[in-house]
Amino acid sequence: MRVRVVLFTSDLRVHDHPPLRAALDASDAVVPLFVRDTGIAAAGFVAPNREAFLADCLRDLDAALRLRGGRLVVRTGDVAEEVAKVVTETDACAVHLAGGVSTYARRREDRLRAGLHGIGCEVVAHDAVITCVPPGAITPAAGDHFAVFTPYHRHWAGRPLRRVGRAPRAVTVPAGVGSEPLPERAAVPGVSPGLAEGGERAGRARLSAWLRSGITAYEDGHDDLAGDATSRLSPHLHFGTVGPVEAVHRARSVGGPGAEAFVRQLAWRDFHHQVLAARPAAAHADYRGKGDRWRSERTAGRDIEAWREGRTGYPVVDAAMRQLRHEGWMHNRGRLLTASFLTKTLYVDWRVGARHFLDLLVDGDVADNQLNWQWMAGTGTDSRPNRVLNPVAQAKRYDPDGAYVRRWVPELAGLAGPAVHEPWKLTGLDRAAYDYVEPVVELAEGLDRFRRARGLD
Repeated sequence: MRVRVVLFTSDLRVHDHPPLRAALDASDAVVPLFVRDTGIAAAGFVAPNREAFLADCLRDLDAALRLRGGRLVVRTGDVAEEVAKVVTETDACAVHLAGGVSTYARRREDRLRAGLHGIGCEVVAHDAVITCVPPGAITPAAGDHFAVFTPYHRHWAGRPLRRVGRAPRAVTVPAGVGSEPLPERAAVPGVSPGLAEGGERAGRARLSAWLRSGITAYEDGHDDLAGDATSRLSPHLHFGTVGPVEAVHRARSVGGPGAEAFVRQLAWRDFHHQVLAARPAAAHADYRGKGDRWRSERTAGRDIEAWREGRTGYPVVDAAMRQLRHEGWMHNRGRLLTASFLTKTLYVDWRVGARHFLDLLVDGDVADNQLNWQWMAGTGTDSRPNRVLNPVAQAKRYDPDGAYVRRWVPELAGLAGPAVHEPWKLTGLDRAAYDYVEPVVELAEGLDRFRRARGLD
């Protein structure tokens, strides 16, 4: 019997899955395998919200495989070692997986090749599974990556994408391959109470609903904090329960400005992955240093804690931080505002904020998270590195009647209209009626500190 292994990583789906399709076409049986990688835990990347969402994804993937006559095999340990054990147990001739887009994934792939070569097992990596365009596939004439999004997007948008593959009708798994029990969400401590459901069924349902009734208004409404008019597909893209290539094809079939704006966001995702692939150090070091001498946990501990807890005294910032803690997710405009506030108004090291986000975000992705933080800190690829987002002006623009703030900051639920964004302006009995913290810093003071630190005065 010809046996091949399909190693699932960040592609937890059966629809549009080139490694699974290729393995099925070339063998009599496959072993759908997921290894709970202890190396990820050792790297400090495990977080409760992602563990809980992952548990949903694995259970759903197992259910989808069982509908087709198969099942998911789960092991825990070092990926190369566990895969080698399964290959030996089944006499598999090849291991198929999605091509790595992160430094960690590429190193894992190299270790697989080295470990399996000695036992005569081939490793087949498939591109355009985790991203639409693999890192390194689009490069400028001089250089190894695009450092500016616009020219990258121009090339990206003109590149043909592969066709979307259907889910297999049948999956045959060799008898006797042992598996650990599937993890359970309920067994994960510290999960955000409002965390969304994971899994391919949930992801595909969300994508279909989004394309049917949300995407047409995306261009005009994606920054509306209270309207919540984004796709909320980022966790599913991170875990691969929705394939990015299929998302692009289906969005383009809808057409219109909203679809174009949505597809542009998927291009941003690919852009960040190609930047980090070329400059792995950007995960922890400035991509373009500005000579900053950031405030740290030691020098700005109280301000940092107030930011984390959503009690800075700036309602829109606090609302976004509380949404993050409750849902394990945050509106994109909120991410920009909270990052600008921490790095430029409080002048705190971007790595402090990036770490907190990775501790809570269900869609926490090193490429997107770190490079978006660097964008707002002015140390990344932004062509205007010294821009500062004023949280009050932004709140009045993107939450004009204060509905988003009132939803997440109940202390201010009784305030009407724009007044909710500046509660410190209340006087007398009106001010006494609202038990809300004072601002940790005056905006003018924060701006002056940042400009002096950057030598802009």
